[in-house]
Amino acid sequence: MGSRSRSLHSHRSRRLSVAGSRFRQRLSISKAEPSPLRLMLVWGTLVASAGGLALNLFRLQVVQAPELQRKARDQQMVYLRPFVPRRQIIDRTGAVLALDRPVYTLFAHPKLFKQSKEEIAAKLAPVLNLSVDKLIKKLGEGESGIRIQNSLSENIGDRITSLRIDGLELIQHQQRFYPQQDLTADVVGYVNDDQKGQAGIELSQQNLLERRAKDVILRRTGDGSFLPDDVPSGFLNMDALQLQLTIDNRLQRAGLNALRQQIKQFNAKRGAVIVMDAWDGSLLSLVTAPSYDPNLYYKYPVERFKNWAITDLYEPGSTFKPINVAIALEDGAIKSNSMFYDEGQITIAGWPIQNYDFSTSGGRGTISVTDIIKFSSNVGMVHIIQQIKPVTYYRWLKRLGIGELTGIDLPSESPGQFKDSDTFINSSIERATAAFGQGFSLTPIQLAQLHSSLANGGKIVTPHVIRGLFDANGQLYWQPNLPAPRPIFSRANTQAVLAMMETVVTDGTGKSAQIPGYRIGGKTGTAQKANPNGGYLENAKITSFVGVFPLDSPRYVVVAVVDEPQGSDAFGSTVAAPIVKSVIETLIALEKVSPSTKVVSPSPSPSPEPETEETP
Repeated sequence: MGSRSRSLHSHRSRRLSVAGSRFRQRLSISKAEPSPLRLMLVWGTLVASAGGLALNLFRLQVVQAPELQRKARDQQMVYLRPFVPRRQIIDRTGAVLALDRPVYTLFAHPKLFKQSKEEIAAKLAPVLNLSVDKLIKKLGEGESGIRIQNSLSENIGDRITSLRIDGLELIQHQQRFYPQQDLTADVVGYVNDDQKGQAGIELSQQNLLERRAKDVILRRTGDGSFLPDDVPSGFLNMDALQLQLTIDNRLQRAGLNALRQQIKQFNAKRGAVIVMDAWDGSLLSLVTAPSYDPNLYYKYPVERFKNWAITDLYEPGSTFKPINVAIALEDGAIKSNSMFYDEGQITIAGWPIQNYDFSTSGGRGTISVTDIIKFSSNVGMVHIIQQIKPVTYYRWLKRLGIGELTGIDLPSESPGQFKDSDTFINSSIERATAAFGQGFSLTPIQLAQLHSSLANGGKIVTPHVIRGLFDANGQLYWQPNLPAPRPIFSRANTQAVLAMMETVVTDGTGKSAQIPGYRIGGKTGTAQKANPNGGYLENAKITSFVGVFPLDSPRYVVVAVVDEPQGSDAFGSTVAAPIVKSVIETLIALEKVSPSTKVVSPSPSPSPEPETEETP
């Protein structure tokens, strides 16, 4: 048994020895002869990995680099555009017409209240000038973010803060404020909620009124806090420049009050008053009624936002007669002492034209050019214009700018309407109606511009309301570059026409504009109102009056236009002339105008009835 066991053990040992020898032999062979396929696989894997890494680096560092940089900047940098108030607008005396002011919006968050809604409403209602019941109802609209009231002043905001009520939140923002309300709305205009001008100077001078401020770039850390060292010093420094207008608030108020009184008395549709300095074209006053409060512009109809004195056209009627006389004098077709036969009624191309008083007075016979203006003779004006060659008359009207823009620095000005040359030159009735201011149209501002050429010795000036940008010390920083005055009439001829216009006030249809001790030239107008569909509207007229003052040294032109006054006594002499008189009285006080050295006494003869033009 022992011998057999040793034999088995010896046999197994030999078998294990042989197996180990064979394994070592295979391992030796494997180490000695590596597999090419395996090497290729390993090498390919390494190359592919390196290539993928290189491609990914190219994608991140080249292809996607701009986008990744932008995202990094967005996370690390903050761009702030600080609020910069618009520049103030002031009148020529320094009175503020528009400015930016801080206001507050009040929000309520009832879920944070530590008192009852009734208690809070009782404390808050008197400050907001609301009823307690209405405020309680408002506070019950939700649990948070209830807007209670907008545009609260700083004083109201301070009073609310002093109540120390939990759950109330005041959000501050800037708001454009117009302290003169509707007094200067036609000139200044208004801005919308985005601080963009929508009318008047706020619109046309947007670039001047907006202050420029560069964006401020701030860097922040990973937790979102800002790095204070990156805040630039003086980044909120702002200039103190103000935009000054030529408008005078005191004159605005005088014109507006007189205009409203006449509109109410004659139940008129609307009216406008313009005061122009004929020496340079600056407007001292420009008002229309009815107007609007720019602080509450959203409560008014949109048609109120346009200044119709520069946007709407009308036929000037008899107020254009002095301009026509100046044309005839300058052309040499007539002389200031020329005489014409006034039949009272004539027929041109089959159309009847007559004087306003023909039915009661008939024709006046042989009269002077001065009497034609004084008595506003339509027939006499037709005879004057017939002395001018048709093509020459057309060219004169074009030289005056009929059918063109005046170039005023307010938005939305409309050019006048005028016939084409062939129609005008070849139509005798067109020239005849133009003789007494009908058949073409212009704006009230252009009528003021044309009469300014009579007042300043014969030059066409550009009407404007911008005086310039001034600093806090009143020093001029910038002023508009206006076109040079354009000579059109000689001084001698304009003086002759002004002398004729003086007789209108002393002895003619403009007596209601007389001011004792002062020489005033004027011209009334009562024109039929054109129908947009052709012809003229029945029982609709536009009354107007133009005054030039003072005639010793003519400087100011005052125009009043009243649209559709009602009543049998509604004429230029009764409706518009009293407005001009009131404005001139204010001018005398403001400009300290001395009484005239030469006073022409009114004639004791009775004044003729107010005129109205008859149109074919």
